Amino acid sequence: MYALLLLFPLGPGMRSTAEKLGDQFSPVHRTAKGFKDEIFLADDLTGEYGSLTLWDSREDIEAFRQAAASQLQKDLAGIAKVPPTTRVFEVYEPKP
Repeated sequence: MYALLLLFPLGPGMRSTAEKLGDQFSPVHRTAKGFKDEIFLADDLTGEYGSLTLWDSREDIEAFRQAAASQLQKDLAGIAKVPPTTRVFEVYEPKP
């Protein structure tokens, strides 16, 4: 399993905007091949927001990123302080 971490600074006081973005992208995540789960993140003091999504494979993440990149750029245009940061991680699940 793999995780995609997406962080985007919007600035303090932008939680409702970040929540709208999460509400918009959640259905897109859920219909994407290999999608497993999602968590949305918020730091209202710094104004940094993001998501952590889980996927079956790195290939599924890359396919999703290519398909959603233009929409994400469009949605963040004019509101994000800097371009979003993305990182892909392999998930380690401890043995029982």
